[in-house]
Amino acid sequence: MSRIGKQAIHLPQGISIDQNDRVFKVTGKLGSLEMTCDPLVKVKMDGSTITVENPTPEDRHAKQMHGTTRALIANMIMGVSQGYTKKLEIYGTGFNVKEQGGKLILTVGFCNPVEVPVPKGVKVQIEVPATKGNEVPAKFSVTSMDKCVLGQFAATIRRVRPPEPYQGKGIRYGDEHVKRKVGKAFASGSGA
Repeated sequence: MSRIGKQAIHLPQGISIDQNDRVFKVTGKLGSLEMTCDPLVKVKMDGSTITVENPTPEDRHAKQMHGTTRALIANMIMGVSQGYTKKLEIYGTGFNVKEQGGKLILTVGFCNPVEVPVPKGVKVQIEVPATKGNEVPAKFSVTSMDKCVLGQFAATIRRVRPPEPYQGKGIRYGDEHVKRKVGKAFASGSGA
């Protein structure tokens, strides 16, 4: 049995849930999200408490979907009530970021700027648009109520230029630590 799946979800104030067969819709102050639950698990509502049950614990896929369904519903409730934010930083001399026409334009050392389309429901806020030397990074954050869409968009941005281990240049998450490597060490002196 899933340890996460058997935990009950308690609804905060201001959140309404509509359940129509396997379709689950959560509405809050930031908007509404919808999900179709897997047929192997059952979602039960009892007042302001939601429980996810696994009627066939011997089925491997049902065990997997038990915890996953509970986590997805909890993420939807958190998303429509508070939302999610991911912070990103760009390190490298001359690197910058700007938003224009529904696209995020990244200048990260390639011959042309890279354009990444911003998904619907995701907001981009740029705090520092350009790097200042190698020490002060460009900073921006992406915000959405859908955790899955937000995580995929942040990963797509990071994939444009992942941080390299020698100088640390590239795009990284705000809380990410890049393990640095030592470059080539040139031998000094004569070879004998």
